[in-house]
Amino acid sequence: MKTRILSLLAATALSTAAVSTVSAADLPMRAAPPAPIIAAAPIFTWTGFYVGGNLGWGWRDDDNEAVVLTGPGIPAGIVGGTLNFENGNDGNFLGGGQIGYNYQIGSFVVGVEADIQAIDTDDNEAVFIPGPGFAGGTFVPGEFENSADWFGTVRLRAGVAFDQFLVYATGGLAYTEDNTGWTVGGGVEWALPVNWFGSSAVTLGLEGLWISIDQDDDDINRPIGTFTPVAGAPVNVFLPRSNDEQEFFVARAKLNFKFGTY
Repeated sequence: MKTRILSLLAATALSTAAVSTVSAADLPMRAAPPAPIIAAAPIFTWTGFYVGGNLGWGWRDDDNEAVVLTGPGIPAGIVGGTLNFENGNDGNFLGGGQIGYNYQIGSFVVGVEADIQAIDTDDNEAVFIPGPGFAGGTFVPGEFENSADWFGTVRLRAGVAFDQFLVYATGGLAYTEDNTGWTVGGGVEWALPVNWFGSSAVTLGLEGLWISIDQDDDDINRPIGTFTPVAGAPVNVFLPRSNDEQEFFVARAKLNFKFGTY
């Protein structure tokens, strides 16, 4: 009897152990911890809106400007001749702002930009060289002051990007308060590396523009400025009908803040 009881207990223990083993096998396995997420470095693109400012220098295409003078002290009231700017004295500082949009397709970038510029119109040293018939035929030293104190452009841009470096050509409309013309040029632009100043959406650039403003025939009687002889009163300066275009070159440095994605 005792032997049977011991056998029964042993069998019960074995059965319980077997059931426990099977139950443990049916329990779900502990999930492995997720792999750490590593954010990919942002890829720069030129696509997006931007706004910025610029500073530069502008000067005439030629130091000799054919003009007509009128006013008190001018013999017969009108005289033609040439304004001569020596040693680059025909240049002026300029500065302003720009706004635009770029769109990048592969390595190619296209866009549009508008800007407006203020011109420092301080007096420039000049000499008026009278034409034939001027009494005495002498040189007249003095100062020239341009009447235009601002201009603007609206241009298309197209270029090639080398990662965060852009080379482009540009061209379009140029305008002043009362006249329009055209402009063409080009430039280079560089986006600051990621994390500089907390952003890679800041770009620096250098740009050159050739600008030609046409004087409308209706405005031929509007002076482009004044000439003040060293010993005399200011007189008005006009462009002759045969040469009614003002052409000048602009070189400027630009700083832009780009919005949107990298």
